[in-house]
Amino acid sequence: MSVSYKEEFEQAGYTLVRGLFEVDEVERLRDHYMELRHRGSYQGDFAGHTSADRDPLRRYPRMAQMHRWDDTSLRWMIDARLDKVMTEILGRSPYAVQTMIYFKPPGSRGQALHQDNFYLKAEPGTCVAAWMALDDVDEANGCLEVVPGSHRWPILCTEKADTTVSFTDVTVPLPAQGAAVPIAMEPGDVLFFHGALVHGSNPNVTTDRFRRALIGHYIEGEAEKVASYYHPALRMDDGSELTLEVAEGGGECGEWTDTPDGPVAVLTGTQTITRKHE
Repeated sequence: MSVSYKEEFEQAGYTLVRGLFEVDEVERLRDHYMELRHRGSYQGDFAGHTSADRDPLRRYPRMAQMHRWDDTSLRWMIDARLDKVMTEILGRSPYAVQTMIYFKPPGSRGQALHQDNFYLKAEPGTCVAAWMALDDVDEANGCLEVVPGSHRWPILCTEKADTTVSFTDVTVPLPAQGAAVPIAMEPGDVLFFHGALVHGSNPNVTTDRFRRALIGHYIEGEAEKVASYYHPALRMDDGSELTLEVAEGGGECGEWTDTPDGPVAVLTGTQTITRKHE
């Protein structure tokens, strides 16, 4: 008997849906975003911390919140196929709050391990990401890596990341090395994952392959608050806006403590680093 998306999501903190979008749809989306990228710059573009002139991300910075001005992005964000999977996982339709496109050209840095709900601060409940591959993605071009089961951890206290290999400057510590596992994907595959799941990616070490990905962030349908950057939230059925409260930054965070049963993350820390978005 196969494990359902809901069971897998609850057990591991993520579930991979193969071929949720057709290859021809993915090709059109890939062409669309490459055309937008080549046209110029947009509000929300981000090349990364300490980005040097020769950094490939300066030529292909990620784009964020495209759905606010691009109808193609909005239609993908509230697509019924995404809604169906998340409704199965969560028990009800979520609210949509963010779109992003990562180009990750050859030679570019990855993203240090992190937890999405550190940024979104959805409450009650959590956020969920829908991460769709627009290219074949593997370890060579910097596929997503996840720590299975880490969705059961609290939001961890952050520390400085190595910006020579990560375009973001904060990360979270792990109790053991090698805990992150790579997720190889094909165009049209979508990885859905919990807001507390620790994930990130390594640099793209290829010389001729992009690792483009289209991402939506959502919050559970019973959520009452989300960080200000993610307002307004949208309903999945028609894209209409709804009013939620603003979640504030800071607060308690998890620190690793040794116990007879192994390391346990305990809410003994206080988060002093705040970010508007990841």
